[in-house]
Amino acid sequence: MIPCTICRKMVGAMDEWQTLNEAQREAVSYGEGPLLIFAGAGSGKTRVLTMRIAHLISARGVSPRRILAVTFTNKAANEMRERIEQLVGSAQVRQMWVGTFHAICARILRESGRPLGIDPEFVVFDEDDQLSVVKEVLKLLDIDEKRFAPRSILNFISRAKEKLIPPHLYTPVDYFTQIVGRVYPHYQERLEACHALDFDDLLMKTVQLFEQHPDVLERYQKRFLYVLVDEFQDVNQAQYRIVKHLSAMHRNLCVVGDDDQSIYSWRGADVGIILSFERDFPDAHVVKLEQNYRSTQPILDAAFHVVQKNARRAPKRLWSEKRDGLPITVTEVQHEREEAMVVAQHIALSVQQLGRKYGDFVVLYRTNAQSRTFEEVFLNYRIPYQIVGGVRFYQRKEVKDVLAYLRVIQSPSDDVSLLRIINVPTRGIGLQTVEVIRQLAAEQGISLWEAIEHPDLSNRLTMRAYSAVVAFRDLIRYLRTLREKSSVTDLLNEVLKRTDYLQRLGDTRDPEVQSRVENVRELLTATQQFDAGPEAERGLAGFLESVALVADVDSLQESSDRVTLMTVHAAKGLEFPVVFLVGMEEGLFPHIRAINDDPNVEEERRLCYVAITRAKERVHITHARLRSVFGTTSGMFESRFLHDIPEGLRLTWSPAELAHPLPAAQPAPQVAPRTQDAYRVGQRVRHHKFGEGVIMKCEPQTDDHLLTVVFPNAGIKQLLASIAKLEKLS
Repeated sequence: MIPCTICRKMVGAMDEWQTLNEAQREAVSYGEGPLLIFAGAGSGKTRVLTMRIAHLISARGVSPRRILAVTFTNKAANEMRERIEQLVGSAQVRQMWVGTFHAICARILRESGRPLGIDPEFVVFDEDDQLSVVKEVLKLLDIDEKRFAPRSILNFISRAKEKLIPPHLYTPVDYFTQIVGRVYPHYQERLEACHALDFDDLLMKTVQLFEQHPDVLERYQKRFLYVLVDEFQDVNQAQYRIVKHLSAMHRNLCVVGDDDQSIYSWRGADVGIILSFERDFPDAHVVKLEQNYRSTQPILDAAFHVVQKNARRAPKRLWSEKRDGLPITVTEVQHEREEAMVVAQHIALSVQQLGRKYGDFVVLYRTNAQSRTFEEVFLNYRIPYQIVGGVRFYQRKEVKDVLAYLRVIQSPSDDVSLLRIINVPTRGIGLQTVEVIRQLAAEQGISLWEAIEHPDLSNRLTMRAYSAVVAFRDLIRYLRTLREKSSVTDLLNEVLKRTDYLQRLGDTRDPEVQSRVENVRELLTATQQFDAGPEAERGLAGFLESVALVADVDSLQESSDRVTLMTVHAAKGLEFPVVFLVGMEEGLFPHIRAINDDPNVEEERRLCYVAITRAKERVHITHARLRSVFGTTSGMFESRFLHDIPEGLRLTWSPAELAHPLPAAQPAPQVAPRTQDAYRVGQRVRHHKFGEGVIMKCEPQTDDHLLTVVFPNAGIKQLLASIAKLEKLS
């Protein structure tokens, strides 16, 4: 007799099946062989992917342990896992491999990486750790990091790894890449000495493992009867090689993606991979999901007219049953301050008068630098907001400090983490002592931890310094004894207890200190969630791996009633009732680097398509006549992409119309920023940064005034009264 819980799951799956459209059913039920699903924005691809997995398990009798599902973010992986669990049950899902490319590769390398000399307890270095290593190598090679930016060097190393080029095969093409060629091998040696891999190593080493050790590859090929890949338009060559290897035996490779949403070439994504899939797999079955469930038809039509100009794209066009939507609005403003203010006023009035929530709105921009003006104005208008892509939780100092302890407990050879905590909180191990430890490690060719444990160290340090080092050594040794028998939460609590970290942050009455304490406590919440989840059995290594692979978008709090500020790149996969697409000007969007390059302009078009299709109901586009970038104000021209949208799909709105979006029958109330007393020409004022000055000009703006002020010590400045907070002197 079938248990009732399973019966209910089967009934639920049947109900779900009835709601699928014809193309979705075709994709879900297709049988053996390669399958390419073109899934347009808002076409229900995640639903189709999860339903296909459920169909394989329930209708075809495929064991869940023989299914591999790969996606690009932890958020997407968790959502997929939860949906599958609802359809087939949690016991089934636990047997599946569902995760990001990097997480799947990390798991393979921990299980089977020894033939490549990979320690199963390796740590994953995040970008900050990688930069620290690059800087250390530059210092070793006596290369000036002011001339050769560490981040740029790291980017070139990353591009090489994405192309599966190891250090000994790296070929410089100019002077800068000669420097990269010198740094790369030392960088890799430092990672190996720390028993660490960076993000790109996770992919490159997996390819090397499969290609150099066919027996290992065969084991995984036999295991995975079906391989499914989400967001296939975003894969790079290394990722494609991995899935081709894994699916080569059974050839049941299902890929889901949309070439019109391929926007990550700068990090190695190759749109040509999805466009060439039918060439690589001539017998592939192709399904197009063209019905959109998110947006109104005018929004989809506007986006289509932008992206259809691209020469390299698969023919398809989204349609929606929501036929009666409103056109896109396009508003020209004087400058970026007015742009932010009219957006703020629109949001404030929509919340006050139209019943909207702050969480209904997103402001999308091409570059992170554009957020600053919106942050200032939103604070001024008391509009709650969240930024995706700013300083991430796991990058905050106090969080990285505590995580560094956990990483050293996991792998004492992690020199980067050890250096971070050796005197945090202060324990009497100064820079001179650290330098002695470094010298001993260099002489012996060992890690810093091995140098700390080396018997010769006592002869090189004063008694006081050596005692401090011994105390640190014994602390780490003790904490390592707890690693196997303690939960991650218990281990973290013990770290905090033994180091007095929280108490030594300072006076908790200080708001900044309190914020740091709260961040560490929030980390405890993260460990508790991990310990209660399906990955808990992987222990400390699993937790540290999950933290290292967190993406910007994973931090988005969708349930929070706040306006979201984010780049278009960060917005893919998300949706909002109302989208503000700001800064639509030549040189900004499309970006200046893409203007004279056809492939890059095509990607900018795809980026614009992604931005527009995030909207469910309304899209408001703004562009400025003047924009200040890095201290220089320039005249701007509207983006060429606006000319691609037919007049019937867009309305030209004035700043006043955008600021006051109420029906004509309702008088639009004025929503003003914090009260500003009137200013007058000739008035003496004081600015907190520029000192004393005299107002020479006072121009009315949208619910504000633009002041031209002469400061004897700083020159002529243009300031908005609502932002400048000038003190009147006369």
